[in-house]
Amino acid sequence: MASSDKNPDKMISASSTSSSSDPWKERILVPTFLAGVAGAGVGLISKHRKAHGLSKISANYAANFAIITGCYCGAREFVRVSRTGKPNDLLNSLIGGFGSGAILGRLQGGQIGAIRYSILFAAVGTSVDYAALKLKPVVSRFIEEKDSWFKLPEWSPIRVLDDEAVAAKRAREQEIYRNVHNLNKEES
Repeated sequence: MASSDKNPDKMISASSTSSSSDPWKERILVPTFLAGVAGAGVGLISKHRKAHGLSKISANYAANFAIITGCYCGAREFVRVSRTGKPNDLLNSLIGGFGSGAILGRLQGGQIGAIRYSILFAAVGTSVDYAALKLKPVVSRFIEEKDSWFKLPEWSPIRVLDDEAVAAKRAREQEIYRNVHNLNKEES
């Protein structure tokens, strides 16, 4: 019988390995976490912090920012997988923003809210993704050149030691350690 060829466990594992190799955590979880942190920061400077309490308003802002970002990023990735597109395709951002904005807007403000939020999410989400695409090479170049962005001046007493200098330094420290312990033994 050919039932072993069509084992559902093998079919599930084959389909999950293709999607698990994608860095979906980088495209959904990391932005959601960062949005939550940003929301907490906005809550810290909110004008409502005195009326509602700092911790409560920060938690509310953090949760709202994380929910909105999670919905947007999830919808964007759903569209990307459905279209079998590339992660950097801005059309995925546009469609995902439109869909997530329509759902969240419908929950928040009815049909008019759905229209407003879908346009807003599509515009803002696509703009943020476009800016991230343009900034990614700049940031990666900055990270690669991290040794060159900060150099100590020549007059600084701080020096980076090579292997020979480290060995000489350890030998001096051991000599000082022996001398100090010999003095302590002679005194007692």
